[in-house]
Amino acid sequence: MSKVSYYTKSGFKKLKQELNHLKDVERPRASKAIAEARDKGDLSENAEYDAAKEAQGLLELRISKLEEILSSARLIDESQLDNSKVLVLSTVKVRNKMNNSEMEYTLVAQREADLSLGKISVDSPIGKGLLGKKVGETISIQVPRGKIELEILKISRS
Repeated sequence: MSKVSYYTKSGFKKLKQELNHLKDVERPRASKAIAEARDKGDLSENAEYDAAKEAQGLLELRISKLEEILSSARLIDESQLDNSKVLVLSTVKVRNKMNNSEMEYTLVAQREADLSLGKISVDSPIGKGLLGKKVGETISIQVPRGKIELEILKISRS
């Protein structure tokens, strides 16, 4: 059984669009490339045919992986989320106790994570440490560079 992942509407839509593109555009393109390579003669010495078959295999693997992700994906109804504690889709303002710097993160599914946009995965060390916590709590989190202490200043929905 695969692990359930929670997605926003936009994140779920992106996954569906990618899957549809792979099935409707890339799959026929891969089949055509194989057919063209097959028409060029002896398959035992046809590197183009081997490359096209390998590309098709990788494409089918990607399609299969996306189908698996989508089958275990759940949409989040943001209006039903509790703002009193950190949950998926919470935007959390924290203060690093070591250097007093403040940061703001939005907790999202792993496939939606993008640190440059302030979106961190709920599966990351910081994401796991923040889940379920409330404003005013200080948490100690083990990260690759050592332990950090974060104080939760604010929880909101984006």
